[in-house]
Amino acid sequence: MKTDSEAIARQKAATVWQSKIEAWEAKLAGDSADAEKRFEAAKRLASARGFRFLEAPQVADLPLAEIVDRVEAAPETAGQFDQEEARAVLGGAAAPAITVTRALDLFWELERDRVLGKSRDQKRRWENPRRKAVANFIAVIGDKPMQEITRDDMLEFRDWWMARLETEGLTANSANKDLTHLGDILKSVNAKKKLKLDLPLSDLKFKQGKAGERPPFSDSWIRERLLAEGALNGLNDEARAIFLGMVNTGMRPSELAALHPEEIVLSADIPHLNLQPLGRALKSNNAQRIIPLLGVSLEAMKEFPDGFPRYRGGSASLSATVNKFLRENDLLETPRHTLYSLLHNFEDRMLEAGIDERIRRDIMGHALGRQRYGEGGRLLTIARLLSPIAF
Repeated sequence: MKTDSEAIARQKAATVWQSKIEAWEAKLAGDSADAEKRFEAAKRLASARGFRFLEAPQVADLPLAEIVDRVEAAPETAGQFDQEEARAVLGGAAAPAITVTRALDLFWELERDRVLGKSRDQKRRWENPRRKAVANFIAVIGDKPMQEITRDDMLEFRDWWMARLETEGLTANSANKDLTHLGDILKSVNAKKKLKLDLPLSDLKFKQGKAGERPPFSDSWIRERLLAEGALNGLNDEARAIFLGMVNTGMRPSELAALHPEEIVLSADIPHLNLQPLGRALKSNNAQRIIPLLGVSLEAMKEFPDGFPRYRGGSASLSATVNKFLRENDLLETPRHTLYSLLHNFEDRMLEAGIDERIRRDIMGHALGRQRYGEGGRLLTIARLLSPIAF
């Protein structure tokens, strides 16, 4: 008690006893297989010993006298430090790895005040978009620990949303909601669990009404940069072939990824793709079409006559993978260009070549806006029209 006064000692006794109880409870809690519980127990034990929990590098930066105080506070038995005590006061307890899935579980508990007074249906409608945002992120990036999420991961997730905006007719608001909900979850857990992470969540949102407007690559950029020898060597083989397949077909990457062997006709007089609803629903009736294979697109498809098994079951990561590669290798003509800029370039090439609107729309799988009569351009005619503009 550090006093020779019985009265003062009695006054201190209750506090000392309570401190011992708290320390014992913290040590008991630390005897757990749950990493989060062990870490929380270490912080409580440090507090019970009169210290603020600091990680080992922070302890090492303390003045020598404070380090000595912490060392002396860790009890010894037969010359050996009590490991739990040492981890608590000397910062040896490791912060737990909280995955995105675990972050969502913690978020419900940490933010339970947000659903106070809500009906079951209101609570469901509040929870569902947050579950969806996490599920989308995991589908694209994986269930990473929060401290391992990088800026590239977030840009890859944004690229995935960009592809959806361009192909599914979604609004920027849909993407922004996902980004907002995901950020809310990660920031809440980071703050309330005192993780002190520098989360890369800034400058990700899309501008309303303009997010889907992608400029086309210029012909010279495609010819001199994208199709330069070795330019795409860093891409996996299937992603590279899909990229090249887009150049002269105007097909969406998801359409190429989903091709079945029966739809890839290389032995005909005019090699072509015959899109059909095989094992999947096409985006629309207009998406069922025949497209000649020319130039680099034909050569790419020859390498994969049976299609692309890596992406056939799900192409969610394809656009993000290619966009990340293009960005990291300085192959985007401007920051606003993406993989889908190939489609815009192809359509511009057809327009500049004077190809009839009916044929352009048939090739791209777009609606005509009026009743269709006849068969449109036959395969031979379409091949002859596209041949001069193919790379």
